[in-house]
Amino acid sequence: MAVRHITAKGAPAPGGSYSHGVVANGFLYTCGMGPVDPATGKIVSGGVGEQTRQTLKNLQMVLAEVGCDFTDVVKTTAHLQDVNRDFKEYDGVYQEFFKAPNYPVRTTVGSDLIAILVEIDLVVALR
Repeated sequence: MAVRHITAKGAPAPGGSYSHGVVANGFLYTCGMGPVDPATGKIVSGGVGEQTRQTLKNLQMVLAEVGCDFTDVVKTTAHLQDVNRDFKEYDGVYQEFFKAPNYPVRTTVGSDLIAILVEIDLVVALR
């Protein structure tokens, strides 16, 4: 099995010892991406809506690196700092990037995130 590690142009640099994504067995597995503005290296200001939008824009850069887009995503996992407070706003922004009726499967959980409100990773079927 060939494995290829992805570092996406235009996405924030990894904040640790990990790749933006790994391609294996016809799938792309992305890292957990957060709401960092790649131009400044800072977390975007605002609430979960703004942070979700930036997070998904960052993931879009990883998808583009392998010639994919959000229609190729088969699974998302989202971590929210406060699910009860933020789910509705997060889901509204999510629907700007993922369109009915072909939503990927999704798991959304509450997590103890450091200094951010949302983190998302993807599993993507390669074209």
